[in-house]
Amino acid sequence: MISGFRQYFTAVIVIFLLSISHTYADEGMWTFDNLPLKTLESRYGFIPTKAWLDHVRLSSVRFSDGGSGSFISPKGLIITNHHVVTAQLQKISTAEHNYLRDGFYAKSLAEEIKCPDLELNVLYDMKNITDLVRKAEKGLPEAEAAVARKKALTLAAKKNMDKTGMRSDVVTLYQGGEYWLYSYKKYRDIRLVFAPEEQIAFFGGDYDNFTYPRYCLDFSIVRAYENGKPAVIKDYLKISTAPIKENELVFISGHPGNTNRQITYSEFLLNRDLKYPEWIKNHKRKIALLMEYSKKGIEQARRAEADIRSLSNTLKNLEGAYRGLTDKRVAEDFLAKETALRKAVEENPELKKEIGDPWGAIEKINEEYKKNFKKINYRILDGELPGTAMILTFYCQEIKKPDGERMEGYHETDIDSLKFSLLSPAPFYKDKEEYIFKDSLRQISEQLGPDDEFVKILLEGKTPEARAKEIIEGTRLDDLLYRKLLLEGGEAALKKSNDPLVQLALKLAPMRREVKKWKELNYTGNLVTASQKIAKAKFLLYGKATYPDATYTLRLSFGPVTGYEYNGTMAPYKTTLYGLYDRYYSFEGRSEWNLPERYIKNAEKLNLSTTFNFISTADVVGGNSGSPVINKNGELVGLIFDGNIESLLGDLIYDEATNRAVIVSTDVIIETLGKIYGAKELLNELSGIVYK
Repeated sequence: MISGFRQYFTAVIVIFLLSISHTYADEGMWTFDNLPLKTLESRYGFIPTKAWLDHVRLSSVRFSDGGSGSFISPKGLIITNHHVVTAQLQKISTAEHNYLRDGFYAKSLAEEIKCPDLELNVLYDMKNITDLVRKAEKGLPEAEAAVARKKALTLAAKKNMDKTGMRSDVVTLYQGGEYWLYSYKKYRDIRLVFAPEEQIAFFGGDYDNFTYPRYCLDFSIVRAYENGKPAVIKDYLKISTAPIKENELVFISGHPGNTNRQITYSEFLLNRDLKYPEWIKNHKRKIALLMEYSKKGIEQARRAEADIRSLSNTLKNLEGAYRGLTDKRVAEDFLAKETALRKAVEENPELKKEIGDPWGAIEKINEEYKKNFKKINYRILDGELPGTAMILTFYCQEIKKPDGERMEGYHETDIDSLKFSLLSPAPFYKDKEEYIFKDSLRQISEQLGPDDEFVKILLEGKTPEARAKEIIEGTRLDDLLYRKLLLEGGEAALKKSNDPLVQLALKLAPMRREVKKWKELNYTGNLVTASQKIAKAKFLLYGKATYPDATYTLRLSFGPVTGYEYNGTMAPYKTTLYGLYDRYYSFEGRSEWNLPERYIKNAEKLNLSTTFNFISTADVVGGNSGSPVINKNGELVGLIFDGNIESLLGDLIYDEATNRAVIVSTDVIIETLGKIYGAKELLNELSGIVYK
């Protein structure tokens, strides 16, 4: 029936062989609706039931600060990484109480401290709405299709929110091959229960980051409240009492951030030649700036610490991905798979007629993006206070428009979370803001040039130092009550305001909006339209035998607990408390490998053979931090907190031989909570744990 069938079939076989030669059995961050059940059964003799999957899904939590976690008690306790809540620890800390440095433990509900602006999401429902989108864009030219698609998705999300009362997010999978509507239950009243000292949570510092063997007690515990009381939770993970074993199968349920494993070769080159080098350069600049600010005093160091840690972690991720982008082997792999797919399409006249040349279209789209790259990335207001001013301005302007015509991020489904963020009681530090803003003004001027209209308005003929001082000292946006008045007063209140930062945002908003609109329609919109056609070809050839790129939505990955060869030796599948003290004594208390005093005083109480960190082949990337690691019984055995250095290529490729997820064991969490911190009340609440 399909013309050229023999050639077409041959091309399919070529693609299939190329695909399986570069795909490993444990690869994949799978959506809960499409798991590789046959692989699980054939390789591990285990198929998770629907009840098992539903329980894991409803026990899993997404953090608005970036990261994952899970419920661990019927009274709303949630466990995640220490570094996932670092920003919240910094926000609730003061010069007198540095919870990031000293740790925190609430022995009673009354002592728990509310996180100022943390939202947690639990995925309650998933609905495939691809047919709805296809109907809306059918027969339309590319530009019109992008607009129609946006309106259809916006309307579907709004209807779902009105019907369910839940957060409703549109999720694009397979580069536009599928669209889903995810419904999330939101928790906004989140209170800190326990956090260890950063010294033990980030033991080894930046030297050990993304390495293995590791010894990091990277966990914290918060509690979700509803109506002023601890949330009543039906689905939560019991903590395993059995030690982890070598070759044991584990599952990771978390929210991996965006990956680029399914992009075209043209997009690969754009990332390699333009995007990643620029991102890396800017991260290094910001880290250097904050390090410089930190040297001004103890309080300045405290205020900058969380930002430096976050930026440094992201920088290592970016540099790891960039190594992959510049690796000839990786580039050849991307090109070979794309060449085979394009050949298959060329040899199928009917498919070729239907999808045309989406690869050529993407190449043209990327060329246009390059021309607008500097405007997209530098026509901005950088810093927390300037960023707040621009968001507040856009909100007051966009809210007056029909929902389907608003900029991304300002639809009705976004408003609740946006207001929650704008009205956060977290403190702003004006000296830090001024320090960051003056450098931002200098950088924007350098990149766009002094004759750029955006720069002229931004600087008003003054130096970056003078302008930053004038704007930040004069603004009142650090006052929560003032932000609330402006939010409620709308655009009229903004125009009447004599706040210099508000007035600056109003003047710059049209240019920033123009840039965002161009990117949304001419870059992102057209890219999706072309990518959908490639996805159609892939579905015809592969079906859904593969997984979509990660999108910071819930995924399940899996793999055994096992070591690997590196540096001419073997990395063990686990480390123990013995190794922690060996590192401490071997480095003679050097700062990165120093220990909090209580670990020295109470060392004799510990069972030093307790598993500390362990590793698995499970496929994870940034965003998986805090993800629960679960055994076949659905019990919690650990938390993802890192990957090894080899896994930094995970944005682009996965290699089962060397990629490892690094996990903090629940064994060491229980051991230290009891014997180091004396957290009897907390341990007694954890299901399955009896503390005497």
